Order: sequence, then structure tokens, then C-alpha cells
Amino acid sequence: MVINFILRTFFRKEVSTMAVIYATLIVKGKKTIAEVPAVIKEQVKQILIDLEVPELAE
Repeated sequence: MVINFILRTFFRKEVSTMAVIYATLIVKGKKTIAEVPAVIKEQVKQILIDLEVPELAE
């Protein structure tokens, strides 16, 4: 995925595909952080912070 590549390239972090998908859905307004499974919630929060939308991670 393009977003995963961008995150790995610019932020040097390995993230799961599902975390990227959930972060994308949150940015688009389709999901909230409360709907993210606990297993990947921290990764999703970090992705949102890295994308400079930390308010969506709260």
C-alpha cells in the first residue's frame, strides 16, 4: 500500500496493514478511534500522530 510505503520511508516504522486501514478510515470520518481493536489501537494512534492529525487519536 502506498500509505504503508510512505510511513516506512519517512518515519522508518513497520506498521500493520490493518492499522493503516483503520487510520485511513478515521481520517475519512468513517470510523473513530473507539472502534479500533485494542490489538492495533496504539499503532493507529501513532499513525494519526505521524500524519499530523493527533486530535483524531484522542
